[in-house]
Amino acid sequence: MRKLTNLLAITLLGSCATAFAQSNDEPTAAEKSAETYAGGYDKFRFGGYGEILANFMDYGINRFYGGNNGNAKTNRNSISIPRFVVAFDYKFNPKWILGAEIEFEAGGTGTAYELENTENGEYETEVEKGGEVALEQFHITRLIHPAFNVRVGHIIVPVGLTNAHHEPINFFGTSRPEGEATLIPSTWHENGIEVFGTFGRDYTRFSYEALVVAGLNACGFSRDEWVAGGKQGIFETDNFTSPAYVGRLNYEGVPGLRLGASFYYCNNVGANSDKPHTFVSIGKSPLRICTADLQYKNKYVTARGNMIYGSLSNAEALSGKIGSQSNTSPYSRLTPVAKNAVSYAGEVGVNLRSIFKDNKKVPVIYPFARYEYYNPQEKGEGRQTMDPRTKVSMWTAGLNWYALPNLVVKADYSTRKIGGGKYNSENEFSLAVAYVGWFLSK
Repeated sequence: MRKLTNLLAITLLGSCATAFAQSNDEPTAAEKSAETYAGGYDKFRFGGYGEILANFMDYGINRFYGGNNGNAKTNRNSISIPRFVVAFDYKFNPKWILGAEIEFEAGGTGTAYELENTENGEYETEVEKGGEVALEQFHITRLIHPAFNVRVGHIIVPVGLTNAHHEPINFFGTSRPEGEATLIPSTWHENGIEVFGTFGRDYTRFSYEALVVAGLNACGFSRDEWVAGGKQGIFETDNFTSPAYVGRLNYEGVPGLRLGASFYYCNNVGANSDKPHTFVSIGKSPLRICTADLQYKNKYVTARGNMIYGSLSNAEALSGKIGSQSNTSPYSRLTPVAKNAVSYAGEVGVNLRSIFKDNKKVPVIYPFARYEYYNPQEKGEGRQTMDPRTKVSMWTAGLNWYALPNLVVKADYSTRKIGGGKYNSENEFSLAVAYVGWFLSK
């Protein structure tokens, strides 16, 4: 495997050395707000983003049942299309705008779940192929004022750094930051209503989002991924018994700098379960998620950092109910689900072209490094026993070559330390090609 990965890396670096590229600048949240949301096209635009990914790993498929040492040491490879997203925006007029995105994940799907209440509430499923097809966004926006606008429909939940900026050119690695993607849904999208806008000028410029959306479903919570599996959408309608309240605030008053914070609160995640009676006997289970993130970009360097802290009340009783769900349910049922989960990360990349005085003959290549720590079982409640194998610290280093402003070729190497080093480490070399753009605009 080492010879193969080295050959692939040399091939990639050789192509980078002869390529011509341009830099990519991610728009800020303020630039995506009411002032410019309607800009760039007169009537409609069509585009999207996508990724192709290959992984070369030295570890098995199951860390928890691979023996006392954690994951078994073995060589295995995979190749996939993690997502292909089609996006469309249409202006009814300058103030009313339709936006939509459809995501084909891992090649699409032929899977459907039904809850057969005539058969004692058993789950039934028919699986034709893997993957997923999801309506990632579908909303109507009413532009009113730069400081206050309204959006309703199926919308992005802007909790954390990646959900707010989930396109593949907005992070360095071949895959989305692992800590965020493990603890919370990614990309997170729910039905609801949002108000958003910008206020302030120059060094006091802020943007904000405030949402009321369908809350997470406790049936999907698990030992390994905390609340990430609780995103609704597997049934035709979402439960709205206990909605979630979301807020995000960004400071963008310094050129190149964005500081962000977000908060998520659902008063009772058990009330959003598939079967209303599942969690009634244990009372309320409130969920709180707090995040903070930053990004700084200039022509020389791009740096990002983020953290997530989550708190799930009544976690011990909730775990008991999750573990006793039907064997035919579409959820993992792995417990315990912890009271607290944590993730934090930082990454920095350097623009090699800037070192050569912006010589256009030099390709735009960003060597980068990222550190992440995450643990979906950071702290238990009551008699819960936390499994140390969920505690992960990892380093990733690699290259991003921007062949075009919105087309990037990526290569990186990751190493994970499991349980503070008590278990086998996990090492991985990955290659990816990703793009984002509008193909047609009128």
